[in-house]
Amino acid sequence: MKIITILQQTTPPHITKPNPWPQSNRTFHHNRRDTPFPPPRTWRLHGGAKGFTSSPKDRESIARKSNTARNEKKYIDDDDKIPDLVWKRMISRILFYVGVPLAVGFALLQVFGVVKEQELWDVPRWLPFLTTFITFGASALGVAFGSLSTSLDAEKEGSFLGFEQVEKNWVEMWKEEDD
Repeated sequence: MKIITILQQTTPPHITKPNPWPQSNRTFHHNRRDTPFPPPRTWRLHGGAKGFTSSPKDRESIARKSNTARNEKKYIDDDDKIPDLVWKRMISRILFYVGVPLAVGFALLQVFGVVKEQELWDVPRWLPFLTTFITFGASALGVAFGSLSTSLDAEKEGSFLGFEQVEKNWVEMWKEEDD
């Protein structure tokens, strides 16, 4: 107990001197001439990537070309918008297929810890590693499976696990890639 009271009364050994810098809340105004900082510069964004053109003039012409292409609408966006109902269903499936394996993995780690602390079973070191690898890996794959198992038709909800939707969506995904 004496050690605790002694430690509380002394200053920590790593603090040897007070802070040498003055403590002030000065705000520098850039409109005054006696400030050490120059006035802020206004930044201008360039459309082209640095290093791919020879001069800033070339970058400006590239930026103008890309702006005219946007204004003329030469590109057409063919992607369909996912309906909100399907989007919400997809998010809930992803959360389910990510959350369940993740929760099982954390629960198994806790169970292995309690079993080892209570000396009920000497858990081999490889078992928590293996279960963590499997459950967390399944959780990572849950993002892909959750999105593929969702019915893209707003009228159909699909089954609980969604295996038939995975088959349909997998073929549809690769069919669009080939086109």
